[in-house]
Amino acid sequence: MKSVVTFGEIMLRLSPPGFQRFSQAASFDVVYGGGESNVAVSLANYGVPVEFVTRLPENDIADCAMMEMRKRGVGVNHIARGGDRLGIYFLETGAVARGSKVIYDRAHSSISEIGAGMIDWDAIMKEANWFHWTGITPAISQGAADACLEAIKSANKHGVTVSTDLNYRKNLWQYGKKPSEVMPALVEGCDIILGNEEDAEKHFGIEPEGVDVTQGDTIDAKAYISVCQQLMERFPRCKKAIVTLRGSISASHNSWSGVLYDGKTLFEAPTYQITHIVDRVGGGDSFMGGLIYGLLNYENDQDALDFAVAASCLKHTIPGDANLVTVDEVEKLMKGDASGRVSR
Repeated sequence: MKSVVTFGEIMLRLSPPGFQRFSQAASFDVVYGGGESNVAVSLANYGVPVEFVTRLPENDIADCAMMEMRKRGVGVNHIARGGDRLGIYFLETGAVARGSKVIYDRAHSSISEIGAGMIDWDAIMKEANWFHWTGITPAISQGAADACLEAIKSANKHGVTVSTDLNYRKNLWQYGKKPSEVMPALVEGCDIILGNEEDAEKHFGIEPEGVDVTQGDTIDAKAYISVCQQLMERFPRCKKAIVTLRGSISASHNSWSGVLYDGKTLFEAPTYQITHIVDRVGGGDSFMGGLIYGLLNYENDQDALDFAVAASCLKHTIPGDANLVTVDEVEKLMKGDASGRVSR
């Protein structure tokens, strides 16, 4: 069976226990994660063969990151080794009216020093049926952007479906290029585009037309059809444009939904009220993992979208970067069972 391939950076995540502030911390909890590795873990939990491609240094901490991937059932056969360090990010988890904070320490990480020609993409794509990347990777460095473009072109050549999560991160674009100078050439090779209104605006200057997308804490899903239409017009290869819809009532309470547009029909998912968030980091990644699974396994886009939103809703209950849920658990929530009763 051919595999899904994801490409990006995996990092060491260090967090004060519970909801402590950085200034209170006497220790840090350790988690390994990153946008594309999180998607890979989701898919592995759903029983999908998946390979994660990155570049890691030759040291014990990087070995631990690889062990975490193996433990979750993710293939690591095409990881390149080299460079000096694994990227780190520090997370302070917010609550109620206090938002979470992220501090990056990922300069000069191994993957930031990757470049075209370091990965045998043709060999990888011959064994793949889907390739996924995010806007985080080309934000790291020119070399990472070059490697990502090389991967997309190889996937296109081999008939592999390509998906992206636009994932705008303003603090990462530090190497002298603007997103608008880099992202269009990459997204041109994509069949599936996921983002939100900020991603579309910051990368491509695309904004919703003729209506405010939010009214207080209420999100008007139909207002996003113009974002999807503009993305598909800008990138004709795109077959489906998806927008995640997050309403932030507080750090502990978000509404969560999504829409999918196939060029003709706008599909809307149910809206979940996530009232006691445990960890929202990786929420978009869990959506993407669920979406890829849904598009590969369901006969219609509505079910695929509903699976993605339900999967991501459940991720908000799990500490760490990755979504550690099963297909049965997601489908149970899709059917309306949000009771949280003990399973015996």
